[in-house]
Amino acid sequence: MKLGYKLPLLAVKDVEASKKFYGELFGLTVAMDLGRNVTFSAGFAIQQDFAWLCDLPKESVVERSHNMELYFEVEDFDAFLERLAAFNVEQVHPPKTHEWKQRVARIYDPDGHIIEIGESMAVIARRFLAQGKTPEETAALIQHPIEFIIASKEEKI
Repeated sequence: MKLGYKLPLLAVKDVEASKKFYGELFGLTVAMDLGRNVTFSAGFAIQQDFAWLCDLPKESVVERSHNMELYFEVEDFDAFLERLAAFNVEQVHPPKTHEWKQRVARIYDPDGHIIEIGESMAVIARRFLAQGKTPEETAALIQHPIEFIIASKEEKI
């Protein structure tokens, strides 16, 4: 028997609202639309009527469980924040910078799933290198392996 992992699936209340959210804010395209089940080309799916699908009590589907997130990286974090400002979304927290120098924003999607948008770590590595930091200094600052820094410099990531 061959078992192959496919993708994560998020339970949603309104598949059309979620398609619009992910399409308009993140520019994701739909790879397959089966009505109540939609797969995005980014590698995850959304499912309306999840309790029905799994034969679960409707009230057992929990909102805002705060135990997972979808993670996206952007090349231009400032431009993404400008784009985000045009949408009426609830923030998990205001944009912040982690100790590894990555700027991130976390928001809720229409169903209360956490979405993290982080500045590309390769962009961060290239920025420090352009400022004259050595690959070793950059690796220490952003807490990534030297191999990642070198690959970032050569834009192989």
